[in-house]
Amino acid sequence: MADVTVKRIEDFEAIFHGGFRRVRAGLGVTAFGLAVLDFPANYRDYPEHDQVHDNQEEVYTVLAGRATLSVGGENHELVPGVWARVGPAEKRKIVTGDETARVLAIGGSPGRAYVPPEFTEEGAPDPAGKKLSALDH
Repeated sequence: MADVTVKRIEDFEAIFHGGFRRVRAGLGVTAFGLAVLDFPANYRDYPEHDQVHDNQEEVYTVLAGRATLSVGGENHELVPGVWARVGPAEKRKIVTGDETARVLAIGGSPGRAYVPPEFTEEGAPDPAGKKLSALDH
């Protein structure tokens, strides 16, 4: 049998009220972080954060919809076909306007083996509790 895993987006475990799909764990990826984030329209609650604690750089692209990535006092419009890389020390925040957005997030720690956060593992407790669709917010 070939070493391949194929799944539909709805088959990945969802946490954070349905807004975070555990794609990395669901596919069995171990070399880098990988998640799909579903943001409802006019969403402002995605936390501003950096990745200094694990020296992880992240790449974002929008699969559907539109979002704004704020980094270093600048706003960058993310639409399908636009990619953004954010260094570990940069504070970043993603918000949406009148549209929903489905964002692909990829992360890794340059020069080091990737260590996945426990909350991204399949079956781990949902840090936000009850699962709801992100579009129900």
